[in-house]
Amino acid sequence: MTETWIEAAPLASVPQDDVIAVQVQGREIALYGIDGEVFATDNLCTHGHARLCDGFLDGHEIECPLHQGKFDVRSGAAMCAPLTEAIRAYPVRIEGDKVFLDLG
Repeated sequence: MTETWIEAAPLASVPQDDVIAVQVQGREIALYGIDGEVFATDNLCTHGHARLCDGFLDGHEIECPLHQGKFDVRSGAAMCAPLTEAIRAYPVRIEGDKVFLDLG
């Protein structure tokens, strides 16, 4: 499977220790700035379909604003109830001042 890197956002638009939503090829993606790194996942919770960009970022975990379930933004893993299904996490690459994602 080949990687296809798509520009997602300017690096400066990704706040440190916070999350923003961006549109990339018709998908809403959450970008997380954590300890100088950027992580990316789908922006909708798999449980309540709330936007994760409206949630609370604590370290590498994003808390859904609707039912307080948490996902690990590095892997998309569901960390606690009421979540039963992971979210999709995407590889991120930084080139210069731009954030690229592999949505494949």
